[in-house]
Amino acid sequence: MFRYSGISKLLVLMMVFSILSCRNKHDQNNSATRPGKSEMADLNRYLVQKDRERIKNYIERKNLRMSESATGLWYQIVKEGSGKNFTDNDKVVMDYECSLLDGTRCYSSKDLGPKEIIVGRGDVEQGLNEGLKLLKPGAEAIFIIPPFLAFGFVGDRKMIPSRSVIVYYVNIFPSK
Repeated sequence: MFRYSGISKLLVLMMVFSILSCRNKHDQNNSATRPGKSEMADLNRYLVQKDRERIKNYIERKNLRMSESATGLWYQIVKEGSGKNFTDNDKVVMDYECSLLDGTRCYSSKDLGPKEIIVGRGDVEQGLNEGLKLLKPGAEAIFIIPPFLAFGFVGDRKMIPSRSVIVYYVNIFPSK
């Protein structure tokens, strides 16, 4: 019959131990307490508060006079336009610059040409849609959009990283 040498026994014991260790870790991972709704809500509140602090610091450093909407969008209307405020399904054509709080430029009409969007269609960040509804043709404004109103945990997978606060400078073309 086949006899185990000392080394063979040791190898078999190491394999059994390794298998049991992996299985134990797998069981621990599956049985570990995962955050519940309450913990996730607390985390979200914490992240929103931290973003708000970052935005306030930026506003103070840049000496801006901004207002905060009920949803958390920060805005400053630099130049009033004329006519009526934009609403859903209105076409808006604008020059813009989109950057991060650290000043890194992400997108700009200088590079990509004017942006044409239909308000409320979901083609742009939720915060930008909200901000455009505060404006009239010919207006200029600054919007600071927190991650939850922009690209959230994912970023745009191009120029805007995960959990980024976005700063938009917009200049709306007058209506024709």
